[in-house]
Amino acid sequence: MPRIMAIDYGKKRTGLAVTDPLKMIASGLGTVPSHELIPYLKKYFAAEAVELVLIGMPRNLDGSATDATALVQECIRILAKHFPDMPVKQVDERFTSKMAFQSMLDSGMKKKDRQQKGLVDEISATILLQEYLQYNG
Repeated sequence: MPRIMAIDYGKKRTGLAVTDPLKMIASGLGTVPSHELIPYLKKYFAAEAVELVLIGMPRNLDGSATDATALVQECIRILAKHFPDMPVKQVDERFTSKMAFQSMLDSGMKKKDRQQKGLVDEISATILLQEYLQYNG
């Protein structure tokens, strides 16, 4: 059964998460340097069936675009170019980084481990995906 993937795209790093084949559980897949995202996805899609890609769309509290919104829109354009048959859905990513950091605190993660910025990106992608499953499953 195909999976759903979530992408938390950033200028330097991109956090990734995927569902299990039954689309019940979201798990972090890791982070990749953003300039290596397309080659990574080509390999991943060749090995695993994915039916939908969710990408976090950064917005201000009032819903307006942020500095990063254009960057994510460009990523969506590049995804459409390289994977024309793959549906890409934008999801609101407001608060996911704060929620990711809070979950690291709540889990008792040591300060040194919390400073790994890539971990926040991976957890943010997982939160995006878990929320999508919760409200669309």
